Amino acid sequence: MHDMKRRFALYGFGFFIGIILVFFFLGGKRASCNWLPNDRILNIIQQKKIEFSEEAQLMITKHQIDSLSVHQVLRKGNVDFSKSEVKNNPCRKYIINGNQPLEAIELTVQLCDSIATIIKIKNAP
Repeated sequence: MHDMKRRFALYGFGFFIGIILVFFFLGGKRASCNWLPNDRILNIIQQKKIEFSEEAQLMITKHQIDSLSVHQVLRKGNVDFSKSEVKNNPCRKYIINGNQPLEAIELTVQLCDSIATIIKIKNAP
């Protein structure tokens, strides 16, 4: 019984040291795990240089859409994979719908190797 307590104590000590090391090495970094396809696509888009097509810029001006709202949709929106063109080469197109309170905004994003272009913005009244 004494041997079992000693094993648990050593295991707990090693586990604690391991957790401290992980927080030390990853604490200052923006490390993340994106397991779901929606999160992965949004993360990939955020890592690219984002540009707006002329049509998208006109929609922003016409409907007075705040660019912060567009970036919020790109960060926390829902990718509609059924409407997206995910097998296009070299660039894929994704339809991204906003969440509350931005559910009226729908973005069409063309994702290429080094750039993500917002080619269309729909704003339902």
